[in-house]
Parts: sequence; C-alpha cells; structure tokens
Amino acid sequence: MNPLIKHRIKHRITRRQSLTLIGATLAAMTLPIAPLLANTVGMQQKTFAGTDKTLPVIGMGTWRTFNVGNDPELLDARTEVVKAFFEHGGGLIDSSPMYGSAPDVMGYALEQLGTPESLFAAEKVWSPAGGSAREQVAELEDRWQVEQFDLVQVHNLTDWREHLAALQEMKAEGTIRHIGITTSHGRRHSEIEQIMTSEDIDFIQLTYNITHREAENRLLPLAEERGIGVIANRPYDGGSLIKNLKRRDDPLPEWANEECGCNTWADFLLKFIVSHPALTCAIPATTQVEHLRENMRAGHAPMPSADARKRMAAYIESL
Repeated sequence: MNPLIKHRIKHRITRRQSLTLIGATLAAMTLPIAPLLANTVGMQQKTFAGTDKTLPVIGMGTWRTFNVGNDPELLDARTEVVKAFFEHGGGLIDSSPMYGSAPDVMGYALEQLGTPESLFAAEKVWSPAGGSAREQVAELEDRWQVEQFDLVQVHNLTDWREHLAALQEMKAEGTIRHIGITTSHGRRHSEIEQIMTSEDIDFIQLTYNITHREAENRLLPLAEERGIGVIANRPYDGGSLIKNLKRRDDPLPEWANEECGCNTWADFLLKFIVSHPALTCAIPATTQVEHLRENMRAGHAPMPSADARKRMAAYIESL
C-alpha cells in the first residue's frame, strides 16, 4: 500500500480513537450499545440491479451535512441523525472522499450505534485521491469501520474507465457487492448513457427532482430496460428548492393529500421522485433529526400515480 495512504489511515484511526473517548460519556447516556433494528413498517421498498433484494426508497446523503471534522458536539448531533434514519426504516447512506470528513463521521456514528443489518453502505472513488481504486476502497472501509461496501461508484465519472475496470474486478472477487457511476447537476448525460449501454454496472446516480427532469428523456427509460438501479441526488436541489417553498409560504395544493398522500413539501418533492418506476431511492441530506423524520415519512404509501405526477410538476412550474 502507498506509504501516504498508510500514514493517513494510521492518523485517522488515532483521531477516531480520540473522538470516541471525547464522546463516550455522552454516547453512553444517549445511544444504544446494541445494533439498531430498522423499523421498515410502512416504508416503501424497491428491488434493484436485477436482484430480488429491496431498498427503502428514502436513503440519506452526506454531502456538506456530515463534513464536521473533530467537533464532539457536531459528531454526536450527526450520530443522532443516523440513529433516527435507521429507526425510521433507512437503508442506503451515500458518501464520498470528496465530502471531507463525512466518511470519518459515518465511522464514528456506526461505532456508537452499532451497524444495523439494514445499512446499505454506498461510497465512491475518484481521481486524484492518493491511490488506486483498490487503495481508496480499503481506506474508506477503515474510515467507515465496515468490512465491505454494498456499493462503490465512480465519482462524477473521474477516470471512469480505469476505476470501473478495477471495481468490476473487485465485484467479481467478492470484495464489493455492487458497482456504479455518478453524475450531478445534469452534466454528462450522453457519457452516462454510453456507459449504461456498454458496461456491466448495477447503479447510476444522477440529479433528479421536480424541477430537473432531464433524466426522464433517455436515462431513466434505459435504466428500466437494462435493470440498472437509480439513485437520485439533489432531491431538494441542494436545499434551495424546499427552502424557497417554505420561505415564500407557498401552500400545498388542495388535491395533494387525496391524490398524492402529501401533507408537507417534503412529501410532495420526495414522493414525486421515488414514485417514478425507474427510481430506486432518493438521498436527501440534513443536519436535523426532525427534518430527517420528515424525509423518511415521505417514503410511506400512498404514492402518486403517473397522472398525479404530471399534475405535481405542472403545479410547481406554475408558482
């Protein structure tokens, strides 16, 4: 292994041990020692990647929200968010080495909570990152404190040919379970389509929300055709979409509850996404337990029909 990677891992383990000592007293009082069991009652599930396995339709992202460094108070606050995520039926948590300390914070949270059986750990590799895909995965497993990732993705297609080839080998060896590619902000859809048709992948991750629906044209139908799972990032458009709706105090339409099962804007925006037949799950990110609970409630039935989804999109366009 690259000596620099070894040094980073050694430094990170030492840091995590110190963080654990700092937060141990508070964690012992507030967090369970035994692994959490997810309450999946009511949470909608979807099969993925041509398997008979299912994932809860609401996952969790860590971009920006989990990059909190060594702050003991913030570490324990994010641990409470993770705890609530699993208590409300969560499965997939997505992170990246591009997200600063987010992988370390996930490792801290899982040390405090125990690792639930429902966890579907999703990470990414990218370039430059101080090593090959194999070295990056090994480093990230240490940071998360997990033995194996359920999904490893090529972050924003960086050096995707080299990384994807390595990930395909690792999947064949059983080192990782599933592989995929990611993009965001509607970028590089043509290249994503090329990879979907030419490469053996299990997941794509892309930006899809009620105001950014470009993926409906080609990528989502292709994913359905090829049995590729789809993870929707930026479901709230980086937070601005839901914040603007709440700040302007725009009301939910009168028909939202009856036709779509929506009581909040979180319901409205997330149900629109995950009710698309090609979507496997959405990954909203948050720093607050109450917002996490609101997100998770959006994964419960009923879900909007195809006609209701059209009406939802038209309503947002009219505002």
